[in-house]
Amino acid sequence: MMPATYVLDCERMKFPNTGLYHYCLQLGLALKRNLQEPAERLSLYVRPPVTPEFSQGYDIIERHPLHKFYMPVPAGKSVWHCTYQGSNYFPFRKKLPVVLTIHDLNFLYENKTPEKQQKYLGKLEKKIRHADHVVAISNFVLEDVKKHFDMNSKACSVIYNGCNISTGILPRLAENKQPAQPFLFTIGTVTDKKNFHVLPPLLQGNDRRLIIAGIIQSEAYKEKILQAAKLYNVEDRVVFTGAIAEEEKYWYLQHCEAFLFPSIAEGFGLPVIEAMYFGKPVILSTHTSLPEIGGKEAFYFPDFEPGNMRRVLEESLKAYQAMPDHESIKKRAKSFTWDEAARAYLDIYRSLA
Repeated sequence: MMPATYVLDCERMKFPNTGLYHYCLQLGLALKRNLQEPAERLSLYVRPPVTPEFSQGYDIIERHPLHKFYMPVPAGKSVWHCTYQGSNYFPFRKKLPVVLTIHDLNFLYENKTPEKQQKYLGKLEKKIRHADHVVAISNFVLEDVKKHFDMNSKACSVIYNGCNISTGILPRLAENKQPAQPFLFTIGTVTDKKNFHVLPPLLQGNDRRLIIAGIIQSEAYKEKILQAAKLYNVEDRVVFTGAIAEEEKYWYLQHCEAFLFPSIAEGFGLPVIEAMYFGKPVILSTHTSLPEIGGKEAFYFPDFEPGNMRRVLEESLKAYQAMPDHESIKKRAKSFTWDEAARAYLDIYRSLA
Protein backbone atom coordinates (compact mmCIF):
# COMPACT_ATOMS: atom_id res chain seq x y z
CA MET A 1 0.00 0.00 0.00
CA MET A 2 1.34 3.41 -0.98
CA PRO A 3 2.00 5.79 1.93
CA ALA A 4 -0.03 8.96 2.23
CA THR A 5 2.33 11.73 1.08
CA TYR A 6 1.82 15.34 2.14
CA VAL A 7 3.50 18.20 0.28
CA LEU A 8 4.62 21.19 2.36
CA ASP A 9 5.28 24.30 0.26
CA CYS A 10 8.58 25.72 1.57
CA GLU A 11 9.25 27.97 -1.44
CA ARG A 12 9.26 31.09 0.76
CA MET A 13 12.37 29.83 2.52
CA LYS A 14 14.24 31.57 -0.28
CA PHE A 15 14.05 34.61 2.04
CA PRO A 16 16.14 33.75 5.15
CA ASN A 17 15.76 35.66 8.42
CA THR A 18 12.03 36.16 7.89
CA GLY A 19 8.99 34.91 9.76
CA LEU A 20 7.88 32.76 6.82
CA TYR A 21 11.30 31.12 6.60
CA HIS A 22 11.10 30.03 10.23
CA TYR A 23 7.44 29.06 9.90
CA CYS A 24 8.25 26.61 7.09
CA LEU A 25 11.41 25.35 8.80
CA GLN A 26 9.87 24.72 12.20
CA LEU A 27 6.62 23.27 10.83
CA GLY A 28 8.54 20.98 8.46
CA LEU A 29 10.70 19.63 11.27
CA ALA A 30 7.70 19.15 13.58
CA LEU A 31 5.63 17.42 10.89
CA LYS A 32 8.47 14.94 10.34
CA ARG A 33 8.63 14.24 14.07
CA ASN A 34 4.91 13.53 14.22
CA LEU A 35 4.36 11.52 11.03
CA GLN A 36 3.08 7.96 11.36
CA GLU A 37 5.87 6.41 9.32
CA PRO A 38 6.01 4.36 7.12
CA ALA A 39 2.30 4.90 6.43
CA GLU A 40 2.93 8.63 5.90
CA ARG A 41 5.64 10.63 4.16
CA LEU A 42 6.43 14.32 3.84
CA SER A 43 7.50 15.99 0.61
CA LEU A 44 8.97 19.49 0.59
CA TYR A 45 8.47 21.89 -2.29
CA VAL A 46 11.64 23.98 -2.16
CA ARG A 47 13.86 26.28 -4.14
CA PRO A 48 17.42 24.81 -4.24
CA PRO A 49 19.66 24.68 -2.36
CA VAL A 50 17.88 22.72 0.35
CA THR A 51 18.48 23.99 3.89
CA PRO A 52 20.73 21.58 5.88
CA GLU A 53 17.93 20.86 8.36
CA PHE A 54 15.95 19.31 5.49
CA SER A 55 18.83 17.38 3.96
CA GLN A 56 17.81 13.92 5.19
CA GLY A 57 14.56 12.00 5.47
CA TYR A 58 12.46 14.20 3.18
CA ASP A 59 11.26 13.81 -0.38
CA ILE A 60 12.22 16.95 -2.32
CA ILE A 61 10.24 18.59 -5.13
CA GLU A 62 12.32 21.34 -6.71
CA ARG A 63 10.54 24.55 -7.55
CA HIS A 64 10.91 25.87 -11.10
CA PRO A 65 9.92 29.40 -12.28
CA LEU A 66 7.58 27.87 -14.89
CA HIS A 67 5.56 26.36 -12.03
CA LYS A 68 3.92 29.78 -11.69
CA PHE A 69 2.06 28.92 -14.88
CA TYR A 70 1.75 25.15 -14.60
CA MET A 71 2.24 23.13 -11.43
CA PRO A 72 3.28 19.53 -12.27
CA VAL A 73 2.51 17.79 -8.98
CA PRO A 74 4.13 14.33 -9.09
CA ALA A 75 1.87 11.30 -8.96
CA GLY A 76 1.14 9.68 -5.62
CA LYS A 77 0.83 12.89 -3.57
CA SER A 78 -2.13 12.97 -1.18
CA VAL A 79 -2.41 16.59 0.05
CA TRP A 80 -0.77 19.90 -0.94
CA HIS A 81 -0.23 22.47 1.83
CA CYS A 82 0.16 26.03 0.52
CA THR A 83 1.87 27.69 3.47
CA TYR A 84 1.52 31.31 2.35
CA GLN A 85 -1.58 33.02 1.00
CA GLY A 86 0.42 35.14 -1.44
CA SER A 87 2.31 32.26 -3.04
CA ASN A 88 2.72 32.31 -6.81
CA TYR A 89 2.93 28.51 -6.77
CA PHE A 90 -0.46 26.92 -6.32
CA PRO A 91 -1.83 23.65 -7.82
CA PHE A 92 -5.00 25.13 -9.31
CA ARG A 93 -5.24 22.56 -12.12
CA LYS A 94 -4.66 19.44 -10.06
CA LYS A 95 -7.28 17.18 -8.52
CA LEU A 96 -5.41 17.21 -5.25
CA PRO A 97 -6.77 18.29 -1.83
CA VAL A 98 -5.28 21.64 -0.82
CA VAL A 99 -4.75 23.17 2.62
CA LEU A 100 -4.21 26.95 2.53
CA THR A 101 -2.64 28.82 5.45
CA ILE A 102 -3.47 32.52 5.73
CA HIS A 103 -1.04 34.48 7.88
CA ASP A 104 -2.63 37.91 7.57
CA LEU A 105 -4.46 40.39 5.38
CA ASN A 106 -1.81 43.03 6.03
CA PHE A 107 -2.28 44.55 2.58
CA LEU A 108 -5.51 46.05 3.94
CA TYR A 109 -3.56 47.90 6.65
CA GLU A 110 -0.53 49.13 4.69
CA ASN A 111 -1.91 52.21 2.90
CA LYS A 112 -2.27 50.32 -0.38
CA THR A 113 -4.49 51.94 -3.00
CA PRO A 114 -8.06 50.58 -3.25
CA GLU A 115 -7.14 49.15 -6.65
CA LYS A 116 -4.22 47.15 -5.20
CA GLN A 117 -6.34 45.99 -2.28
CA GLN A 118 -8.98 44.67 -4.65
CA LYS A 119 -6.32 42.97 -6.76
CA TYR A 120 -4.91 41.13 -3.74
CA LEU A 121 -8.38 40.24 -2.47
CA GLY A 122 -9.25 38.80 -5.90
CA LYS A 123 -6.14 36.62 -6.01
CA LEU A 124 -6.75 35.33 -2.50
CA GLU A 125 -10.42 34.66 -3.18
CA LYS A 126 -9.40 32.36 -6.05
CA LYS A 127 -7.12 30.36 -3.74
CA ILE A 128 -9.77 30.16 -1.02
CA ARG A 129 -12.33 28.83 -3.51
CA HIS A 130 -9.91 26.14 -4.64
CA ALA A 131 -8.73 25.15 -1.14
CA ASP A 132 -10.37 22.27 0.71
CA HIS A 133 -9.42 23.60 4.14
CA VAL A 134 -8.33 27.11 5.21
CA VAL A 135 -6.13 27.61 8.27
CA ALA A 136 -5.60 30.98 9.95
CA ILE A 137 -2.72 31.51 12.38
CA SER A 138 -4.86 33.45 14.87
CA ASN A 139 -8.51 34.04 15.64
CA PHE A 140 -7.98 37.65 14.59
CA VAL A 141 -6.87 36.54 11.12
CA LEU A 142 -9.79 34.15 10.73
CA GLU A 143 -12.31 36.82 11.70
CA ASP A 144 -10.60 39.25 9.32
CA VAL A 145 -10.87 36.70 6.52
CA LYS A 146 -14.56 36.14 7.27
CA LYS A 147 -15.18 39.89 6.97
CA HIS A 148 -13.91 39.93 3.40
CA PHE A 149 -14.77 36.49 2.01
CA ASP A 150 -17.76 34.17 2.08
CA MET A 151 -16.47 31.31 4.23
CA ASN A 152 -19.81 29.73 5.20
CA SER A 153 -19.26 26.60 3.12
CA LYS A 154 -15.51 26.38 3.69
CA ALA A 155 -13.79 24.21 6.32
CA CYS A 156 -11.72 26.55 8.53
CA SER A 157 -9.42 26.17 11.53
CA VAL A 158 -7.14 28.29 13.69
CA ILE A 159 -3.70 26.79 14.30
CA TYR A 160 -1.27 28.94 16.26
CA ASN A 161 2.40 29.07 15.39
CA GLY A 162 4.86 27.55 17.83
CA CYS A 163 7.63 29.26 19.74
CA ASN A 164 10.83 29.18 17.70
CA ILE A 165 13.34 29.16 20.57
CA SER A 166 15.65 26.16 20.38
CA THR A 167 17.27 24.87 23.58
CA GLY A 168 20.17 23.68 21.43
CA ILE A 169 21.26 27.25 20.61
CA LEU A 170 23.11 29.26 23.24
CA PRO A 171 22.69 33.06 23.39
CA ARG A 172 25.89 34.61 22.07
CA LEU A 173 26.94 38.07 20.85
CA ALA A 174 30.44 39.35 20.13
CA GLU A 175 31.66 41.45 23.04
CA ASN A 176 32.29 44.48 20.84
CA LYS A 177 28.61 44.45 19.81
CA GLN A 178 27.18 44.25 23.32
CA PRO A 179 25.50 47.50 24.39
CA ALA A 180 27.21 49.20 27.32
CA GLN A 181 23.95 50.73 28.58
CA PRO A 182 20.53 49.19 29.34
CA PHE A 183 18.64 48.69 26.10
CA LEU A 184 15.18 48.20 24.66
CA PHE A 185 14.90 45.64 21.88
CA THR A 186 12.66 45.00 18.89
CA ILE A 187 13.00 42.84 15.80
CA GLY A 188 11.25 42.59 12.47
CA THR A 189 11.52 43.59 8.84
CA VAL A 190 12.06 47.35 8.88
CA THR A 191 8.98 48.55 7.05
CA ASP A 192 6.05 50.85 7.78
CA LYS A 193 3.68 48.27 9.28
CA LYS A 194 6.12 47.53 12.10
CA ASN A 195 5.63 51.12 13.33
CA PHE A 196 9.14 51.33 14.79
CA HIS A 197 9.29 55.12 14.33
CA VAL A 198 7.17 55.58 17.49
CA LEU A 199 9.91 54.07 19.66
CA PRO A 200 12.79 56.66 19.70
CA PRO A 201 10.88 59.07 22.01
CA LEU A 202 11.11 56.37 24.70
CA LEU A 203 14.84 57.17 24.98
CA GLN A 204 14.20 60.74 26.10
CA GLY A 205 15.15 61.42 29.72
CA ASN A 206 17.23 58.25 30.21
CA ASP A 207 20.44 56.62 29.00
CA ARG A 208 18.87 53.58 27.32
CA ARG A 209 19.59 52.43 23.79
CA LEU A 210 17.08 51.15 21.26
CA ILE A 211 18.23 48.10 19.30
CA ILE A 212 16.26 47.43 16.11
CA ALA A 213 17.14 44.10 14.47
CA GLY A 214 15.91 42.91 11.09
CA ILE A 215 16.23 43.26 7.35
CA ILE A 216 15.92 46.84 6.08
CA GLN A 217 13.11 46.42 3.57
CA SER A 218 12.49 50.16 3.22
CA GLU A 219 15.35 52.66 3.39
CA ALA A 220 12.73 55.43 3.34
CA TYR A 221 11.13 54.01 6.47
CA LYS A 222 14.52 53.62 8.18
CA GLU A 223 15.07 57.31 7.50
CA LYS A 224 11.69 58.08 9.08
CA ILE A 225 12.81 56.29 12.24
CA LEU A 226 16.06 58.26 12.26
CA GLN A 227 14.19 61.52 11.77
CA ALA A 228 12.04 60.71 14.81
CA ALA A 229 15.22 60.02 16.77
CA LYS A 230 16.76 63.33 15.68
CA LEU A 231 13.63 65.18 16.72
CA TYR A 232 14.18 63.96 20.28
CA ASN A 233 17.97 64.27 20.09
CA VAL A 234 18.53 60.54 20.67
CA GLU A 235 19.81 59.47 17.24
CA ASP A 236 23.15 58.35 18.72
CA ARG A 237 21.32 55.75 20.80
CA VAL A 238 19.24 54.11 18.05
CA VAL A 239 21.05 51.10 16.58
CA PHE A 240 20.09 49.12 13.47
CA THR A 241 21.76 45.70 13.45
CA GLY A 242 20.39 44.38 10.15
CA ALA A 243 19.65 40.66 9.98
CA ILE A 244 21.06 38.73 12.92
CA ALA A 245 21.83 35.07 13.65
CA GLU A 246 19.61 33.09 16.02
CA GLU A 247 22.22 33.05 18.81
CA GLU A 248 22.50 36.85 18.56
CA LYS A 249 18.73 37.24 18.70
CA TYR A 250 18.65 35.05 21.80
CA TRP A 251 21.31 37.22 23.45
CA TYR A 252 19.37 40.42 22.80
CA LEU A 253 16.16 38.83 24.07
CA GLN A 254 17.88 37.50 27.18
CA HIS A 255 19.59 40.79 28.09
CA CYS A 256 17.13 43.50 27.02
CA GLU A 257 15.35 45.59 29.63
CA ALA A 258 12.10 45.18 27.69
CA PHE A 259 10.91 43.91 24.32
CA LEU A 260 8.80 46.40 22.38
CA PHE A 261 6.48 45.54 19.49
CA PRO A 262 4.29 48.44 18.33
CA SER A 263 3.24 46.75 15.06
CA ILE A 264 -0.04 47.84 13.49
CA ALA A 265 -0.43 44.84 11.13
CA GLU A 266 0.39 41.45 12.60
CA GLY A 267 -1.17 38.07 11.93
CA PHE A 268 0.58 36.45 14.90
CA GLY A 269 3.81 38.08 16.07
CA LEU A 270 6.36 35.33 16.69
CA PRO A 271 8.94 37.66 18.31
CA VAL A 272 6.45 38.33 21.10
CA ILE A 273 6.43 34.76 22.39
CA GLU A 274 10.17 34.45 21.77
CA ALA A 275 10.76 37.33 24.20
CA MET A 276 8.27 35.84 26.65
CA TYR A 277 10.17 32.55 26.53
CA PHE A 278 13.03 34.39 28.25
CA GLY A 279 10.61 35.83 30.83
CA LYS A 280 11.00 39.36 29.52
CA PRO A 281 8.43 42.16 29.78
CA VAL A 282 6.83 42.65 26.37
CA ILE A 283 5.01 45.88 25.57
CA LEU A 284 2.78 45.67 22.52
CA SER A 285 0.37 47.70 20.48
CA THR A 286 -3.30 46.81 20.82
CA HIS A 287 -3.64 46.34 17.06
CA THR A 288 -4.68 43.23 15.12
CA SER A 289 -3.62 39.90 16.69
CA LEU A 290 -1.20 41.10 19.37
CA PRO A 291 -3.58 41.15 22.38
CA GLU A 292 -4.64 37.60 21.47
CA ILE A 293 -1.04 36.37 21.44
CA GLY A 294 0.34 38.39 24.36
CA GLY A 295 -2.68 37.83 26.60
CA LYS A 296 -2.70 39.18 30.15
CA GLU A 297 1.01 38.41 30.51
CA ALA A 298 1.92 41.30 28.20
CA PHE A 299 1.74 45.07 28.65
CA TYR A 300 0.16 47.37 26.06
CA PHE A 301 0.54 50.83 24.57
CA PRO A 302 -3.04 52.19 24.31
CA ASP A 303 -1.85 54.73 21.72
CA PHE A 304 1.37 56.09 20.27
CA GLU A 305 1.47 59.54 21.87
CA PRO A 306 5.09 59.86 23.13
CA GLY A 307 4.19 60.94 26.65
CA ASN A 308 1.70 58.12 27.07
CA MET A 309 4.19 55.60 25.72
CA ARG A 310 6.89 56.74 28.15
CA ARG A 311 4.42 56.44 31.02
CA VAL A 312 3.41 52.91 29.94
CA LEU A 313 7.06 51.86 29.63
CA GLU A 314 7.98 53.02 33.14
CA GLU A 315 4.81 51.62 34.72
CA SER A 316 5.29 48.31 32.93
CA LEU A 317 8.91 48.00 34.08
CA LYS A 318 7.90 48.83 37.65
CA ALA A 319 5.09 46.22 37.58
CA TYR A 320 7.45 43.66 36.07
CA GLN A 321 10.11 44.25 38.72
CA ALA A 322 7.49 43.85 41.45
CA MET A 323 6.57 40.34 40.28
CA PRO A 324 7.81 37.56 42.60
CA ASP A 325 8.92 35.64 39.49
CA HIS A 326 8.27 35.64 35.77
CA GLU A 327 7.12 32.04 35.35
CA SER A 328 3.66 33.03 34.09
CA ILE A 329 5.31 34.91 31.21
CA LYS A 330 7.49 31.91 30.32
CA LYS A 331 4.51 29.57 30.62
CA ARG A 332 2.57 31.70 28.12
CA ALA A 333 5.37 31.31 25.56
CA LYS A 334 5.72 27.57 26.11
CA SER A 335 2.00 27.06 25.49
CA PHE A 336 2.70 27.72 21.77
CA THR A 337 4.48 24.64 20.38
CA TRP A 338 5.33 23.52 16.86
CA ASP A 339 4.59 19.90 17.73
CA GLU A 340 1.04 20.86 18.70
CA ALA A 341 0.72 22.85 15.46
CA ALA A 342 2.06 19.91 13.44
CA ARG A 343 -0.40 17.47 15.01
CA ALA A 344 -3.29 19.82 14.21
CA TYR A 345 -2.15 20.12 10.57
CA LEU A 346 -1.70 16.35 10.31
CA ASP A 347 -5.28 15.84 11.50
CA ILE A 348 -6.42 18.05 8.60
CA TYR A 349 -4.17 16.29 6.08
CA ARG A 350 -5.50 12.89 7.17
CA SER A 351 -9.10 14.06 6.87
CA LEU A 352 -8.45 14.98 3.22
CA ALA A 353 -6.10 12.20 2.08
